[in-house]
Amino acid sequence: MIAVILAGGYAKRLWPLTLDRPKALLRIAGKPIIDYVVEKLVPLNPPINRIVLSTNLKFQPQFQEWLRARKYRNIELVPDSSLREEEKLGAVKALANIVARRDKEDVVILAGDNLFTDNLDSFLSFFNDKQAPITALYHARSREEARRGATVTVDESGRILEFIEKPTHPKTTLIGACIYAFPAGIGKKLREYLELGLSSDEPGRFIEWLHKQEPVYGYVLKDYLWDIGTPELYKAADKFFTRPS
Repeated sequence: MIAVILAGGYAKRLWPLTLDRPKALLRIAGKPIIDYVVEKLVPLNPPINRIVLSTNLKFQPQFQEWLRARKYRNIELVPDSSLREEEKLGAVKALANIVARRDKEDVVILAGDNLFTDNLDSFLSFFNDKQAPITALYHARSREEARRGATVTVDESGRILEFIEKPTHPKTTLIGACIYAFPAGIGKKLREYLELGLSSDEPGRFIEWLHKQEPVYGYVLKDYLWDIGTPELYKAADKFFTRPS
């Protein structure tokens, strides 16, 4: 299995914090967000063969500097060709390009700006049991938060029955997280999706489409997940992770 961390965005909603710095390198409780993400992958058993960090050219030097200061041995930086937001490939297209070179391996995908306290062992056990695409789910704290995400309904087996990205009137506060596990061969579906001209920059849109094509399952995280998309969420996450243990 390989892992892909998506960190190629420009995070304009967090400007000026992210004007000259990638969101994944912002510090939470004194530590870059990306370290929290990588630390979820390092202890997995069986181990992840390789971690691919999807970035952009503008912020690649900062990620290189970050990586040089760490002892991680199996991380590969893969930038797209963009120096500006309007030129970027988009997360789905970047993922398709990465997977195309490694499509004989299962893949776990994480957003480089998501913080959560669960480990990934149970999530991957669920994936190994289903041998089908899996997305992590969590409970939003409000309907307003649910409107910014993707609301999800599942059956007793965890199969996704409905997945609505950015709903106007959320039916539930159970929402999708940018934590996925896909079986080998998912590259074919990614290419099919992109050939339809659908959104290349919102991974949730891919899941919204995919669950209508084949069984996709949801795994509910035991705790909350911070999707660091606004200054308010950034401050809330920093406060939570800074609190005395």
